[in-house]
Parts: sequence; structure tokens; C-alpha cells
Amino acid sequence: MFRLMFSVLALLVGVSAHASNAGVTANEIRLGASAVLSGPLGPQTADYGAGSRLLFDAVNEAGGIHGRKISYVTLDDGFDPARTVENTRKLIEENKVFMIYNNTGTAQTAAILPLVKASRTIVFGPVTGASSFRDNFNPLMFHVRASYGNEARRILSQIKQMGISRVGVFYQDDGFGKALLGELKRASESEGVPFAVEVSVDPKQPDFAAAAATMAKAQPQAVVLGTAGSTFTSFIKAVHASGAKPTFYGFSVASLDVINRELKDKARGVILAQIMPSLRSATVPVVAEYLELLKKKSPEAIPSASQFEGFVHARLLVEGLRRTGRDLSTESFTRTMQNVGEIAFGPFRARYAPESHNGSSYVELAIIGGDGQLRY
Repeated sequence: MFRLMFSVLALLVGVSAHASNAGVTANEIRLGASAVLSGPLGPQTADYGAGSRLLFDAVNEAGGIHGRKISYVTLDDGFDPARTVENTRKLIEENKVFMIYNNTGTAQTAAILPLVKASRTIVFGPVTGASSFRDNFNPLMFHVRASYGNEARRILSQIKQMGISRVGVFYQDDGFGKALLGELKRASESEGVPFAVEVSVDPKQPDFAAAAATMAKAQPQAVVLGTAGSTFTSFIKAVHASGAKPTFYGFSVASLDVINRELKDKARGVILAQIMPSLRSATVPVVAEYLELLKKKSPEAIPSASQFEGFVHARLLVEGLRRTGRDLSTESFTRTMQNVGEIAFGPFRARYAPESHNGSSYVELAIIGGDGQLRY
């Protein structure tokens, strides 16, 4: 931690002169992000980027935003906060991006806050639902997705309504997993749903068999997973191998595509919080737009919930950029978003105000059916 703090302080000098309209030229708006593109979460994060680029490409083909085209570069940090800091410094200082867009990770987002504050760089749509970022207002950070707290309360409310009394929690022992665990504990208190057992794994050296054995011993009726990527699916496989058969609940960061690919028929019955409208709701304009552009790009492409989340993030950003007008800067964009009130895409609504940049609180629960599709 000391090394990371020292690195951040050492880098602040290089970014302090970052102009509020850096990355905005006569013909371009430069966006960038440090993201986890390798490791267990890599495929899912790549899908976020693919969804964003699907919209950005369409916007650029139509002439851009007020004559400016969007460019978007992502750098892999492997889920390492120290690499996130270095990548972000490079994006701000060398690439001179206007905005950090759709970066990933809770600890990673926390690590770059000194850099973006010193350079007055906006962070838009970070892929983290941690309440700490929402409870502590940051004028440079704009959230899109609902918080993990919103999701945790919805999950435990459903479990309570189902009359389930023995609930287990599984989480990965790092900043991400602990953030989800913290939200679940707060929801546990507010909903009156105690946990029978809490089990964790080291994400770098996980022993899934041992974790599953500990979980099975507690005989939970339901297990809430505070993880994502292959850690999510590997634990479910281990629990199935132990003979236990609880109902599994996951947060929205658990990718349906990864779950189907890894679990196949065993994915049936897994319940996931969803923070975007269903891809089956083709009457919702933003869903129809995503499906149309995806088909146009690749007729054989299969719609992806993670891609769609990236697409909605991009759609909201584009709306904000358009409303800001040609005179684009950190100050003008912030002023526009703070006065926008609500931007709605069907049931998905994001709200912004001078003292709240929390975006959406939309959460639904969906169960994976035998066909691998989510049923709301």
C-alpha cells in the first residue's frame, strides 16, 4: 500500500498541468481507460468495451458529435491497482484523454482518484457498484450502473420473501469481493436475513474444493456469490461436485456469457441481479438500437448482456456530450450533466444533480432458464 501511495504522489506532478479540455480537438474526443483485460474477468470486460465501441463506431460513421469523432483506447491492468495508476497516468499525460471512461474495478477506481483530482479529469461510468464512491460525492465522477448496495438489497429481499432461512455467502478475498461482502452485510441487517456461513478464497491461489466443502457443511438453502468471472463458475462447479444443491444468487457483474460457457446445463436456476433492461425487450428503443447495430456489424453475432451494458454506458455518455454542445470542456460537460435531471432509456433511468452523480438505481432479478437465457 505504501508503495502504491508513493507511486501516486510521484505521478501527480506529471498530470497537474492537464487542461480541462485536453483530448478535445477540432475533430476528435479522446477517451481512455485502464481495464482488466486479462485473467478471470478479462473476457467480460472485453465485452463491455465491445458494446461501447459498437455505439461509438455508429456515431462516428454518422459524422460524430458536433463534428467530432470519438476515439477510445483501453490499457490492460490485469486487475492490479498499481498498474491501473500507471496506465491512467499514461492516458492522461501522454494520450491526453479528455475522460476516463468505463474503467473497471473498485480498488482500481479508488487508486486513480488522486490522479484524476490533480488533473481535473472526469471519470464516467466506472464499472464498480461500491457505495463508498456514491456516499462520498465526487464532482468529477459520474456513475451509470446501480450500486452493489441496490443489488444486495434486492437479492436479500427476494430471499426473505421466499422464506429461505439458511443463507451462505461466498466471496473472493480482495477489494472487489470485500466490497460485495460489505454491501451484503448491510443488506443483511436492513432485511433481517442473517448469514449461516461466510466462505472466501484467495483469487490468486483459490482452493475451490475446500471452500465448497466448508459451504456444504453449513447446508445453506441459498448461496450469494460475491465474485464474477471464472471464480464464480469454478465455485459453483465445486459445490455441485460436493453434492450440495443450494440456489445460487449473483450480482450483475457475473457475466451470463461466461456462466453459460463454463457451466452449460448446470447454469440453469442461477439467479442474477440485472442492472440493465432485458435483451428480450426489443420494444425498448435502446435494446432495439443495440440489436440492430449488432446485427448490422455481424449477422451471426450473439447478443451479450455485458456488451449491452457497455452499449448503455456509451449511449448515456453520447447523450451527455450532445447536450453539452460544441463548447466541450470538463466544466461545460459537468454543468450539463448536473442540470440534466433524468435521462431515460425505457425502464432504465439515470439521474444527475449538482450534489448527486449516482446515475441509475434500476435492479431486477432474473433466472437462467434451460435455454441459457435470462427470464425476468
